[in-house]
Amino acid sequence: MTIREELEELEAKVLSPFAMLSRNTKGRVRYEEPCPIRPAFQRDRDRIIHSKSFRRLKHKTQVFLAPTGDHYRTRLTHVIEVSQIARTISKALRLNEDLTEAIALGHDLGHTPFGHAGEATLNEVYPGGFKHVVHSLRVVDELEGGGKGLNLTYEVRDGIAKHSKGMGTIDNPEYCPATMEGQVVRISDLVAYANHDTDDAIRSGIITTDDLPAGCVSVLGATSRERINIMVTDIIDATMSTGEGRVAISAEVEEAMVELRNYLFNTVYMNEKIRANSLKAQKILTELYGYLCDNPEEFWDLYGKDSSGDGDLERSVCDFIAGMTDSYALAVYKKIFLPESWHGEISAL
Repeated sequence: MTIREELEELEAKVLSPFAMLSRNTKGRVRYEEPCPIRPAFQRDRDRIIHSKSFRRLKHKTQVFLAPTGDHYRTRLTHVIEVSQIARTISKALRLNEDLTEAIALGHDLGHTPFGHAGEATLNEVYPGGFKHVVHSLRVVDELEGGGKGLNLTYEVRDGIAKHSKGMGTIDNPEYCPATMEGQVVRISDLVAYANHDTDDAIRSGIITTDDLPAGCVSVLGATSRERINIMVTDIIDATMSTGEGRVAISAEVEEAMVELRNYLFNTVYMNEKIRANSLKAQKILTELYGYLCDNPEEFWDLYGKDSSGDGDLERSVCDFIAGMTDSYALAVYKKIFLPESWHGEISAL
């Protein structure tokens, strides 16, 4: 018996009947011999961590564009916080932590530079439309690995594709992942960003703790630590009390979480200073997209002809821009559109 098989046996003995066992995966798009050491979902998590798209998340905006302060979140710290919260819930519910972590770390691989402003821009300029959820799946299926993708399991891909919650209630069957682990990541995403975006907004001076909706504070608490603890504990308790194979939350806590999310949208994400930076970011990406589509030879020199799976110029330009970090997008824009300093010889007077 291999180490992997021993670990799979251990999963079957200790995990909940509602957990997704590694040996029961529906498999990969392309068959691969199982690893002798790592179960399937651990192998997926490792592939995500070692991918270039994952590394680039450290220089992509969460809410505050290119902050100078050391403690503002980036897209990378966001997915790490989602992973921590999701693993806490999964461990308490005896779900598969490897699957949970793989989905959590991979769910935002398709995010653009400049956060949701970049997503909105590509959705407007690219004829096929753009959603980071769909693009995250494209990244792991086609763009990583030199165009071969990461060949992840069905369950990880499903969790990535269905991590969005929409703007309605949290328990929305339209966005429900097939596994409980995927459901855990989906709700942990909201727990994470509702708290860390609040924390960053307070740090920035846009809001103060006293500005938070009184109803939210009375239910969830006044500090990030209190809010996360109450949300996570409530999710665990509500899920266990149902005795069903679905992640649940109490009506009171769900209502407070939705209210906090709506407050952040109206007060923080739509803040005048953030909106001003977002409009600048949208201008940069719009002009980059137009220029690269109008100058294909220059684009292929930047992107590399072998990087495109089908040779579709606009699709490839969209992929290229979506994969940019904030700093790289600014550098390419500067190179194309801004004059360079002349470095000629200095002549004598």
